[in-house]
Amino acid sequence: MLLGILCGLATCALWGLTFVVPRAIAPFSTMDLTVTRYGLFALASIVLMVSPRFRPRNIRPRMAITALLLGGIGYVGYFVSVAYAVRLAGAAIPPLVIGTMPVLLAVIANLRDRSVPWRLLALPLILIAIGIGWVNLSIFATTPSGDHGAILLGIGSAMIGLILWVIYGLASTAAMQSPDAPDILQWTGLQGIGAGLGCLVLIPFTSAGTDIVFTTAELWRFILWSLIMGLAGAWLATLLWMIASKRLPLALAAQLIVAETVFGLIFGFLFEQRLPTIAEAGGSILQLAGVGLAIAIFAPARGRRAH
Repeated sequence: MLLGILCGLATCALWGLTFVVPRAIAPFSTMDLTVTRYGLFALASIVLMVSPRFRPRNIRPRMAITALLLGGIGYVGYFVSVAYAVRLAGAAIPPLVIGTMPVLLAVIANLRDRSVPWRLLALPLILIAIGIGWVNLSIFATTPSGDHGAILLGIGSAMIGLILWVIYGLASTAAMQSPDAPDILQWTGLQGIGAGLGCLVLIPFTSAGTDIVFTTAELWRFILWSLIMGLAGAWLATLLWMIASKRLPLALAAQLIVAETVFGLIFGFLFEQRLPTIAEAGGSILQLAGVGLAIAIFAPARGRRAH
């Protein structure tokens, strides 16, 4: 279990970069980064398949299609949603929205399993709602009215990312814990190919063929971040998350997403070279407290069910 937790935390650190890199690669666009990132993910997956160890064998067609869809829709769709959310709404809001994932999955699990009374979930949900609302209202209050529309679009984009994350988390965990679970390395490679296929439809929306002007330094910075996000933030992160999904129950694996929120906020404030405002710090603390309380509520119930 320790290995699974460490792999999950490492994945969250790599995925936390998603909340800052889209702004670090300007003047290149989000679509530019998406295509290069997942193109590299696919290329690495295909090159590794030169070795028989990485080739998808004995994987049922249904499982293979699931892996391709997780890569194409889950990864590409999630990254585009979060990237635009960051560009539109700033550093604080998107990580907080995505950070509700553990509680959302807890609610889904409770609807299915009836693990704990709903009245016990009321307090953590209220804390999370107040935390997110506090940050959002403070940002609206200090933002010119002409930018409110962009922030709302950013929140909406983050919500789409959250929904895609829930689907990805449920589907990948179900696959990894099924009786005929596929090999982790082969499963990662299939997701990489799916991500590569998914990003092909975005090529017409990139800066290719446009009048974009960039310096040599900006080009090298874009290449560097593309390599980091494609090889570490996509291929390695997927491999680590599959290890975590295989070794940990979904409830525990989902709780680790809190770390992605923390890393995302830290990276965002480091990029902006500032400390969080009182509202951002207070809202974040309330949200993390709510998630932590939900974890504390579900853990004993899960333990009793396990015995």
